[in-house]
Parts: sequence; C-alpha cells; structure tokens
Amino acid sequence: MGGRLTGGDPSLLRRINSAVVLHALRDARTPSLTELVQSTGLSRPTVEGVIEGLAESGLVVEAPADAGDVRKQGRPARRFRFHAEAGHVLGIEVGSHQVRAVLSDLSGAMVGSYAHDVAEKAPAEERLDRIRSTVAELLRRAGVARSTLWAVGVGSPGIIQADGVVRLCTALPGWTGLALGERLQRSFRCPVLVENDANVAAVAEHWKGAAAGTDDVVFVLAGLSPGAGSLIGGRLHRGFMGAAGEIGVLHLLGREATPEHLLSTTGTPLHPLDESAVAEVFALARSGDVQAVEAVERFLRRLVHDVAALVLAIDPQLVVVGGWAAGLDDVLEPLREQLTRYCLLPPRVALSALGPDAIATGALRLALDQVEEQLFAVARPSLPLR
Repeated sequence: MGGRLTGGDPSLLRRINSAVVLHALRDARTPSLTELVQSTGLSRPTVEGVIEGLAESGLVVEAPADAGDVRKQGRPARRFRFHAEAGHVLGIEVGSHQVRAVLSDLSGAMVGSYAHDVAEKAPAEERLDRIRSTVAELLRRAGVARSTLWAVGVGSPGIIQADGVVRLCTALPGWTGLALGERLQRSFRCPVLVENDANVAAVAEHWKGAAAGTDDVVFVLAGLSPGAGSLIGGRLHRGFMGAAGEIGVLHLLGREATPEHLLSTTGTPLHPLDESAVAEVFALARSGDVQAVEAVERFLRRLVHDVAALVLAIDPQLVVVGGWAAGLDDVLEPLREQLTRYCLLPPRVALSALGPDAIATGALRLALDQVEEQLFAVARPSLPLR
C-alpha cells in the first residue's frame, strides 16, 4: 500500500479509525474529544463519527465531566470512556480435584470467581457437568447474563491440539481424545479456547504475576507429573502439536525410576494426583525424617535436571515455579544451583506470584486476548458488538 491508504475501501478505513480511537479510549482514563484528536492524529469530524458509531455499538459511553472542566467558563468538555461492562470474559481451570472459574469485564477487571470440588476419579461426563454447573453458579452470583460473554478460555491438563481436542492426558479419566472445546462450545454462544494448564499459567504470570515485564519465560508446573509452559518474545510457544514443555515424560529417556517412585518413602510409588501425600513427604523432610529427606532430594534432583534441559533449549530470562510446589523454598535453591552449573548465563528463578489462581487467571487472559484481537482487528470483527 506504499504506507498510505488510498481511500479505495471506506469501510476498511472506518474500521482502522475505530481501532485507533478504541485503543486511545482504553489506554486513557476519560479523554475529551480534543484529547482524542491529539492522541490519535485523526481529524475532529472523524473522531466524532467514530465515537458515535462506538457508542451505538455499546463500546463507548459518555463520562462525567472532570472537576477542572466544570470550573472553567463555558460548557464543560464532553468526556468518554471505554465501556468495559459491555461484555464479559470467562476463565476456567479444569483440575484433578477442583473446577475453578473467574469472570472479568472487557478490561480484565475481575467481577467474580467460584470453585467447586470434583473427585479425581470422576469420569469425563461428570467433570464436564461440574464445569457447566460451576460456570452457572458464578454467573448467578455475579448477576451476569450468559449472553454477555464474549469469549471463554479453558486451562486443562494434557496435550491440547489447536482445535481444542485433548490429544493425550494421563491426569483425568476419559480425557484423552475428548473434543473438549467442541463439548464446551455447546454451552456458550461465543468462542471457547482450550489450552494446556502450564501454558496458561505462564501467560498469567506474564500478565500480572512473577514474570510481568519479562518476555522470555519458562513456567514450571511442579508435581509428580511436571509440565512447563514457555513464552518466547512474549508469545506462548505451543510447539507443532501443542506438546512443548512436556518435561514430565523426560524420565522415559533412559531413566527407570518415575517421579512417583523417587518421592516415595515406602517403596510403593505415590499416586500422581495425591497432592496431600506429596505435601506430607515434604513436611516429614523438614522435620528431619531421614527417608523423607532422601526422597525429597531424589525428586528435586530429577525436577531440576528436567527444568535445566528445557532452559538449555530455550534460554529464558526467568524460570517461575508454580503448582503444588509454590511456597516450597526447597525447590528454588537446588534449581538455581543446577542452572548455574549447566547454563552459561543462568536465568533468574522465582516462585509463582499467583499460586493456585494462576491457571484460571491465564485462561481468562486467553479469552481476553481473543476479544482484544477482534476489537482491534483491521478486518471486520466476528464478535458481536452490543
């Protein structure tokens, strides 16, 4: 286009102008028309026309005049704001023991959250029903109509394909092969995006957690079947089939003992989903129990070696440790030592700042990204503008 629009497509030009003004409105507090003209570089008639169209769609509302405007002589300047309450986005965590959902407006401001326990051995249909009932209860408590949802993000264990099908999941019964996105889509009239739990946790930490302001990040979802999510240049790295970061299977590369065996103090492997048993072993180790100390040391060696392999491949600025290991300082120092040993320039290591909220928060961010992509797209938006 030679860097200049020719005006050959007036509808395209209107959408570009709308995106520019909407960006300015969202980034400012309650700008006046004059301030919008200055910040966008558009003409006053153009901004006035865009504001009128955005107001009709429900995305912009007039804001009260500033006190400074009122004190001035003459008529106060009209001010406007992005109408974040025009719609909502939903983030859902599907866990082994719990389903958690969080709700926000279009700016990402939290409106409510709700969680409901589910049995770790619950079949797929029961877990899907629990997801639906959790969402319904959250919407009821928040007083939000389902019709106002613009996008839904879901964080789930397993290798998740781009189409929302669970390619492989050992954590949840009946989850492998489940068309999770398609099944949940039936409950909503908006896009449903499904992503691996460690991946969305990485997104969450980058948004408002320990990785804020850092674009090359590895998030480790620690556990007996650890996983990892990676951001490269601020973008989620999924891999060709969504399997990037599956460090939980590295023990298959010539290592006989599984993490469940390594952390056992009895010779009988722990159940991969028994978080209370894991916590008990760590507690015994802190109290000086010899067998527990040895078990924790074995497990941490394996974990830090697996993480080091991923760090060597990606070379991140930061490694964030989350999952049930969040808050266990035992994990951090051995990890720092190993990364210093193996890496020419070892990354910083930190605990998750979001703790148990990381996955649901990341799923929400996934949905919010979808909405913003549509709102600010130059192409005609597919999301309904209310």
